[in-house]
Amino acid sequence: MVKAIVGANWGDEGKGKVTDLLSETSDIVVRFQGGANAGHTIINDYGKFALHLIPSGACNPGTMNIIGSGVALDIPELMEEVKAITAAGVPAPKLMISDRVQLLMPYHILQDTYEEERLAGNAFGSTKSGIAPFYSDKYAKNGIQINELFDEDSLKAHLQNICTLKNALFVHLYHKDPLDPDVLFAQLMEWREMIRPYVGNVHQYLKEAVAAGKTVLLEGQLGSLKDPDYGIYPMTTSSHTLAGFGCVGAGIAPKDLSQVYVVTKAYSSAVGAGEFVSELFGSEAEELRRRGGDAGEYGAKTGRPRRVGWFDAVATRYGCEVQGATDVVLTCLDVMGYLDEIKVCVGYEIDGEVTRDFPVTPLLKKAKPVYATLPGWKTDVRGITSWDALPAEAKGYVEYLQNEIGCPITMVSTGPKRHEIIMR
Repeated sequence: MVKAIVGANWGDEGKGKVTDLLSETSDIVVRFQGGANAGHTIINDYGKFALHLIPSGACNPGTMNIIGSGVALDIPELMEEVKAITAAGVPAPKLMISDRVQLLMPYHILQDTYEEERLAGNAFGSTKSGIAPFYSDKYAKNGIQINELFDEDSLKAHLQNICTLKNALFVHLYHKDPLDPDVLFAQLMEWREMIRPYVGNVHQYLKEAVAAGKTVLLEGQLGSLKDPDYGIYPMTTSSHTLAGFGCVGAGIAPKDLSQVYVVTKAYSSAVGAGEFVSELFGSEAEELRRRGGDAGEYGAKTGRPRRVGWFDAVATRYGCEVQGATDVVLTCLDVMGYLDEIKVCVGYEIDGEVTRDFPVTPLLKKAKPVYATLPGWKTDVRGITSWDALPAEAKGYVEYLQNEIGCPITMVSTGPKRHEIIMR
């Protein structure tokens, strides 16, 4: 059985916890897109970990963790993560890296940083992790697949061509130092030895695993609204965040994907720039930000404050639709217990008309939130694992959201730890 775990919104929905939980009964977890530009936070018996590249099944000794071909692989970052979790007592994870994955290079990070500097006030809010330049090179057929590290003559010629192109940009547009292909080659040879034991034919491995009836989890990064086709373009990421792309980025046939878990918070949060209709500001936002997540709403990768707001049913319903959700997981219900009243964005007013449909970006810029107001429950529900034990107002809130998004909420998280969750 193949399942996907993806985000409904702008990312940071709590997918890491859900993947960590479901990986207990799974054989394989696959990261299928994105890079080290965002993090998945998991909390279990070993401690708290912010994972950026290694799949969230890494803390389960029996789980095979796979980096799929759709990932932007930052080799030093991956190795540092493995070192960090093993230093905390986690058994060395079983890890496999696709022989078709492409490498995020030091010059991608430089280019990302230089471009944000050049754009200044019009910058995209990038984490400066090199993601946009990486995917640009990949689709311009100028990227480096990991298998090239084992063909030195071909790699040297490729690096010469890359440096010719990049140096025209770095020297003449950004007015920075040129790249040296010999330095890059030496760096890649060091990286090759670091990852040599892990590289393999992921497509073949997964084909055989699915045929044998193994359970496979496809783990996505960010959420629906950061997809470059269906999100708030151009303030999106550069890889496809949808479950459908999981088949491509992992190397699994679409017919084998049977279940799609879409994760959303009981409120909204986002890192980076872009339209966010239900956003809160001032003291109201700061209070929610302070109480949110496990230690406040701050980026797992960047540490920067997340933007926060009321639950956006318009955006979440759309996010579930484009993901093809079969199940919705609602996280952070416990965060909302301090509120007398809770607002839910149920429509957008655009040019004097109210719509329940998520619009394209130029119209989204004009959108004003239309709210419904529900009663709060004014009590701490953290750690509750029984639906019947929730206050009536909390159950009513979950059921209201379920009706608005049109998809069953089958899990409700009441805290950041692995088993602080209600199965409905």
